[in-house]
Amino acid sequence: MIRAASLVPQPWKNGGGMTREIATGPKGASLDGFAWRLSLADVALEGAFSSFAGVDRVLVLLDGAGMRLAEAGGAMHVLDRPLALARFAGETAIHATLINGPTRDFNVMVRRDLARATVEARRGAHAIPCTLDVTFVFCVSGQIEIELADGARLTLHAGDTLRLDQPAACSAEDDAGWLHVGIELNRDCVTVG
Repeated sequence: MIRAASLVPQPWKNGGGMTREIATGPKGASLDGFAWRLSLADVALEGAFSSFAGVDRVLVLLDGAGMRLAEAGGAMHVLDRPLALARFAGETAIHATLINGPTRDFNVMVRRDLARATVEARRGAHAIPCTLDVTFVFCVSGQIEIELADGARLTLHAGDTLRLDQPAACSAEDDAGWLHVGIELNRDCVTVG
């Protein structure tokens, strides 16, 4: 279990804000050496996103009024409610405009030649399969109860993350929000980390 209070702030790659790394594969990998990375970001100012060549990104709004992400090619991603998500290539030039003040978001990044990611935003109770190489549950809001296949029970509060190595079931009030993140690795290139 990775508790929210244990996450350490560090500068963004472009120096324009702060991020809190949740987990990387391989463990301890740098921003140039990860196969996959999960993190939180507090966005207080409008501006350009950091460039990550060869990386696919999924961004999920956690709280705040949201933001608009304008791609240089004209595409627009609008994240204007909690659990709204956007998918884009890390090398795409993107400018973020805040809708009404600071936001917090959840980031999943995978090097597209090494891995692919699935991210599902959920509310309420759901089964959590563990069919991919790496599986995480992140509690966005409220409180969720996780029951593992071996019978163990765990409670996640907002900002907590659990890495699963067995199927599980999540029970939660309808207003509790959470993310199910799965990462599939290219076995020819990287091992589970």
